[in-house]
Amino acid sequence: MADDMGFSDIGCYGSEISTPNLDKLAANGLKLRNFYNAGRCCPTRASLLTGKYSHAVGMGNMVSFEDQKVQKGNYQGYLEPSVPTIAEDLKKVGYKTYMTGKWHVGESPAYWPLKRGFDRYFGLISGASSYFEVLQEKRKRFVVQDDKEYVLPKDGYYATDAFTDKAIEFVKSNDRQNNPFFLYLAYTAPHFPLHAYEEDIVKYENYYLQGWDKTRTDRFKKMQKIGLLDKRYQLTERPNDIQPWDEISDKKTWARKMAVYAAMIDRMDKNIGKLIEYLKNSKQLDNTFIIFLADNGASPENVDDRKLGEPNKRIGERGSYSTYDFQWANVSNTPFKLYKKYMHEGGIISPCIIHWPAKIKPKKEFIDAPSHVIDLLPTSLELAQSQPSDVHGKSLSYLWNGAKIPTRTLFWEHEGNKAIRKGNWKLVKELEDADWELYNLGNDPSETKNIAAKEPKILSDLKEEYAIWAKSVGVKEVSKN
Repeated sequence: MADDMGFSDIGCYGSEISTPNLDKLAANGLKLRNFYNAGRCCPTRASLLTGKYSHAVGMGNMVSFEDQKVQKGNYQGYLEPSVPTIAEDLKKVGYKTYMTGKWHVGESPAYWPLKRGFDRYFGLISGASSYFEVLQEKRKRFVVQDDKEYVLPKDGYYATDAFTDKAIEFVKSNDRQNNPFFLYLAYTAPHFPLHAYEEDIVKYENYYLQGWDKTRTDRFKKMQKIGLLDKRYQLTERPNDIQPWDEISDKKTWARKMAVYAAMIDRMDKNIGKLIEYLKNSKQLDNTFIIFLADNGASPENVDDRKLGEPNKRIGERGSYSTYDFQWANVSNTPFKLYKKYMHEGGIISPCIIHWPAKIKPKKEFIDAPSHVIDLLPTSLELAQSQPSDVHGKSLSYLWNGAKIPTRTLFWEHEGNKAIRKGNWKLVKELEDADWELYNLGNDPSETKNIAAKEPKILSDLKEEYAIWAKSVGVKEVSKN
């Protein structure tokens, strides 16, 4: 799973960024056009681990920290211990369970991965930190191996490489004759801060001097050419708060930001390739089910480098602390609008690649099958010949076993941003004080024509269905609008 990565940020989904390993997985597997996450990191991770909507497992918002007094319940800020995780379920049927990377569903040691069914863990417990070190902040960040804080080497550490190396180490240690394995590899890339190796950055700096307008248009054209987007899709307009590239004075700085972001994805792909190569050489690749996704849409967040970064550091270097901001996030989310934490398509739609040579025949076309991160647990348990006890998701096996694609109703809520998708109808609301918007994604998948006024009955029915769901999972209502 990638972190804060947009729909169009990998090559097989329209990007100019070099991702040959993901592209090869896609070419030899399935590519989904309508796969959704939960719109932000903590809720998505909670749903991936439990197969349930995040509010129902204590993660209605973000993680809580030990210095906060948190009531138990839908917004307690850590994964509910009474709800089994995918690791706990798979251990029961003989799997060894491994995780590397970002946890972000429980800051206290009582809720760390080994307490939730994983046999081995290496990674960042918190949401973000430097890729080269652990930042010394007031709110302590933990890199952990198993159940103990891990002291990083002074030099030679880069998070994306380390997460992969540990993942391979864990899988190598597995007794293949007696135990199949489950690996959850949760990269922090390309979440800020923008940190990458210079050798990866230089490949992209000149390219991005063309700016966000041309890059976004080029991506849109490529997405059309490869069959990801058809005539139903419109390229949403550049938001009013983004200047035309021609008016930008400091083009080199802005190009550098996007070049570092691209380098982070490039490096992540190289590492995915390293893992695939190990599986291939150990003759495990053909019968390993692999799925790739992102935890939310691209991030518009802005962090002041002058406050967190060291002086005189270039963007991307150890000691710098930069974001690529909403100007480039709008490119990452091509062709959609809005970003991470919003429930419009730009915030919740994810690239999704499924690869399993032993059972899945490659499909050249992109698949229209609305599906959600809550589906990953029931899918995994079906493959392990087990059944989940109580989940909101459905197994995705219909994608390759010839069964009919089901009509789905999916729901979202995060910080007052809300949505329901039922078939092709999508009702969405940007923050509590906004009006509901209604779209027919069957002919307007880019959400360009709000038809709420034209379809009052559908609007009313979907609002009612959303309200029933929200009550059932414990969504906190903060407005009567």
